[in-house]
Amino acid sequence: MNRLIAIFAAQKDSYMFGIYVHVPFCRSRCIYCGFYSTTSLAHRDRYVRALCDELTEYSGKLDGNVATIYFGGGTPSQLSLDHLSSVMTNIRDNYTIDASAEVTIECNPDDINEDYLSGLRSLGYNRLSMGVQSFDDSRLTFLRRRHSSTQAVKAVELAKQAGFDNISIDLMFGFPGQTLDQWKDDIHTALSLGVQHLSAYSLMYEDGTRLTEMLDKGAVSEIDEELSVLMYECLIDEAESAGFEHYELSNWALPGHRSRHNSSYWHNIPYLGAGAAAHSFDGKKRWSNPTSLTEYLEGMEDKRLQREYEQLSTNEIYDEYVMTGLRTKDGIDLNDLTERFGYLMTDYLMNNAETHIKGGRLELINGSNGHNIIRLTRRGLFVSNDVMSDLMYI
Repeated sequence: MNRLIAIFAAQKDSYMFGIYVHVPFCRSRCIYCGFYSTTSLAHRDRYVRALCDELTEYSGKLDGNVATIYFGGGTPSQLSLDHLSSVMTNIRDNYTIDASAEVTIECNPDDINEDYLSGLRSLGYNRLSMGVQSFDDSRLTFLRRRHSSTQAVKAVELAKQAGFDNISIDLMFGFPGQTLDQWKDDIHTALSLGVQHLSAYSLMYEDGTRLTEMLDKGAVSEIDEELSVLMYECLIDEAESAGFEHYELSNWALPGHRSRHNSSYWHNIPYLGAGAAAHSFDGKKRWSNPTSLTEYLEGMEDKRLQREYEQLSTNEIYDEYVMTGLRTKDGIDLNDLTERFGYLMTDYLMNNAETHIKGGRLELINGSNGHNIIRLTRRGLFVSNDVMSDLMYI
């Protein structure tokens, strides 16, 4: 752990950073999920103690304010209010939290009730992210989700009644056999709920998941690519018509409600990750905790946790800067690019961008700060991986 302390001790400049807390517990496993999680709930007390020990370990090594706190999973709402109180108290005791900090917790709709929401509010959570995925019960059953469409709608209403005015819901599209009209129904239901943020993803077939196993056995078939594109275009149009800003490839927000925590990832802002499988980043280095509940718990308890470290080269940092910047509506600020990487890399990017600018996949505009910005056009959204690859220094 001395190596970990040295990383932050070497950079005592004041800045804003984020804290991510990974909660790996799930009551049941969804067939598509590739994130680290466990359905064994027996060690929640022990895990919370380990989280607090890890957060304390970092205390005093970061000279700056916490701008965002994000509890992700897994299913963070599988922790009790007492569990969450212990972690939040530890963070307040050990870090300076900005007065306007965004504090998010991911919740399953069926975990939500009036008392739990009231408790979250009292603990300082001011943003909810709900894993709805669909408002069609047959598709929820297919995914092995625990909640029903009725519970999802009720959960949003209860959250609003509890005083939450920053609510995000996750949606999925591209289910086997799903039609465009069925997807429109999901979009319209989501927009009718009065939420402030939407995240939407095409159903992905990740290695090692039950869904991919079903695909390999021929039990399900991937949706037609052309239909998937139409579904994505439909979401863009419907969300923007409702006043949502398409600020990142998979995210839409009403004005003032972008996810500040996730935006920090896309803008290369340092963050600290605590918990099993959690990652941290200081701008030049990345490190991660073991993807194993047992290894994490035993490592924290005997103070010999084995983390993996990665020192990023300048070229790797540039590639990540390009990839994350182009994911966003803000795009890449060419002045900032030059300050970070020099004129040669800016020339490299612009030379490789020329074909895409002429082809209407990228645009060069004057940003609100007076700087030149390069970003994807709507046409470029659908070939974003190809465009990013061409601009990266691989």
